[in-house]
Amino acid sequence: MDDINNFQMPGSYFQAFGRIVIGKGTYIAQNVGIITANHNLQNLDLQAEAKPVSIGEKCWIGMNSVILPGVELGPHTIVGAGSVVTKSFVDGHCVIAGNPAKVIRHLS
Repeated sequence: MDDINNFQMPGSYFQAFGRIVIGKGTYIAQNVGIITANHNLQNLDLQAEAKPVSIGEKCWIGMNSVILPGVELGPHTIVGAGSVVTKSFVDGHCVIAGNPAKVIRHLS
């Protein structure tokens, strides 16, 4: 709760039907969406089962990125601006970008 880098940017969307965990020292830019549940594909009036999202310590989520249900990002994962993160990168220490996001650089 004492880590202002997590929640200081306008326009961010945290849809917490499921649990969202954000590690200390993580930066979240403007207009980032963190989503734990989507609509049921058979009945759009219903929500699908929620899946938790976990973001490790000292990550940076770039502007206009979306983190989808069930994603886990390991420590020091950098998400490029405008990326859509559809799968987990649990080892961290990398830069991911694109739609869908993929590793574009490993960090040492």
